Amino acid sequence: MTDLGLFLSKRSVNKAEISRKTGISKSRITQLSNNSTTKLTVEELYKIALSININPCDLLQDICKDITLPIQ
Repeated sequence: MTDLGLFLSKRSVNKAEISRKTGISKSRITQLSNNSTTKLTVEELYKIALSININPCDLLQDICKDITLPIQ
């Protein structure tokens, strides 16, 4: 499961409802939730955040918490 999938699971979010509100297909949301090689676009992230009434920055921060700059 991806960080997005974990985020949605923790909040018991209905993927069909997200799909209906955002226009993102349910299969795409399932891919984004389960497949770590599937790339989430900024537009998708923004729409998903709005559909579940959270700040897009909070969602971004949560799903990208493990990303760091390379040590120089």
